[in-house]
Amino acid sequence: MDIFEKRVKNLGPLGQYGKDADGYFMFPKLEGEIGNRMIFRGKERLVWSLNNYLGLANHPEVRKADAEAAAKWGLAYPMGARMMSGQTDYHEQLERELAAFVGKESAYLFNFGYQGMVSVIDSMVDRNDVIVYDSEAHACILDGMRLHIGKRFVYPHNNMENLRKGLERATRLTEQTGGGILVITEGVYGMSGDLGKIKDIVELKKEFNFRLLIDDAHGFGTMGPNGHGTDEHFGVQNGVDMYFGTFAKAMAGIGGFIASNAPIIDYLKHNMRSQIFAKSLPMPMVIGALKRLELVRAQPQLRENLWKVVNAMQNGLKNEGFNIGNTESPVTPVFLNGGAEEASQIIFDLRERFNIFCSIVTYPVVPKGVILIRLIPTAVHTLEDVNYTIDSFREIRKNLETGKYSSQSIADFQKFNNQSYDKKYPVLPGIFLSTYLR
Repeated sequence: MDIFEKRVKNLGPLGQYGKDADGYFMFPKLEGEIGNRMIFRGKERLVWSLNNYLGLANHPEVRKADAEAAAKWGLAYPMGARMMSGQTDYHEQLERELAAFVGKESAYLFNFGYQGMVSVIDSMVDRNDVIVYDSEAHACILDGMRLHIGKRFVYPHNNMENLRKGLERATRLTEQTGGGILVITEGVYGMSGDLGKIKDIVELKKEFNFRLLIDDAHGFGTMGPNGHGTDEHFGVQNGVDMYFGTFAKAMAGIGGFIASNAPIIDYLKHNMRSQIFAKSLPMPMVIGALKRLELVRAQPQLRENLWKVVNAMQNGLKNEGFNIGNTESPVTPVFLNGGAEEASQIIFDLRERFNIFCSIVTYPVVPKGVILIRLIPTAVHTLEDVNYTIDSFREIRKNLETGKYSSQSIADFQKFNNQSYDKKYPVLPGIFLSTYLR
């Protein structure tokens, strides 16, 4: 069979709904200045779906630094991979400052966080090594492990007893192969907002010989007394062997980094194929990241504003009887009872009647019969935004409980709102709603 014909006949679990869902449920276009309110389909919406935690995306000092760096350096400099011709003093400066910020000896930059995590895992383990990882690990961790030709054991999310069993199995195996053990967890789980049990995992080092890698994409800049990360939050920075962070969340930029002891970073920078054969991170992004990191350090009020909004949102939802799970981070899930049909109606109602734009997922991301609405509070949201959203959710829950969302179709909502749309959106299986997966 022709490979093009094969792919067109099977567009995948998301692609098969592309013609109907693109532009609304998938690939929506948010326009205007990045902030708490943006334009969607010509109307202003209150946006709770962007990981702009500290509000740095449109911070005046950040915008100024980005613009001046682009004007001075352009987007092409430095040309080539860092090993060949793409090294600069600024890249090295950013790495030194990142390492100091997260309490490690050394750090190395990545062009993209996703690419970086895949590359770290690929470089750190060989066929004799064993990976033990959390079942809710991010897709970049899963894809990194697919490159690993050795054994890997999964433990149910945050289940320390099962992690112990996995470490026992891994220990027996590596005693035969002569390999080592790498445990991988996340600091903050981006869909549910709960934290990896990093302190408990570090405690297991007293019994087992392993190294610990944490993906702290959502914790870097937001967690801990100084924003140093989830390991700072737990007071176990010295127990984390490799700390991975991204610029795409609290830093509102592009890129990422890995931090560890100096010999390991030296090993990685000479062995990570995705960096050896990739163009260096462009200078405006490096200069911009330096400015962002400076603000994270120098303006703790950004983090304080974030947590003021987070606490108002989470406490307000709990006081209204909403289930927000076990979140201990800014990520705020709201769990409701229902299926894909109700979820489709809810997301439409939120956007078109309440002018609220947020992410929503159903099975298979969450168990059958559960709807998860994920809210991302930021430092640029207001308490008025919080109160309006809670009031809106109260009405959404009432509609759900009285069966409104199961008895009416999208077309009914269009008629109710007296709006004209260029598509009539169908009720789709829940997987299409998981576009924002962690």
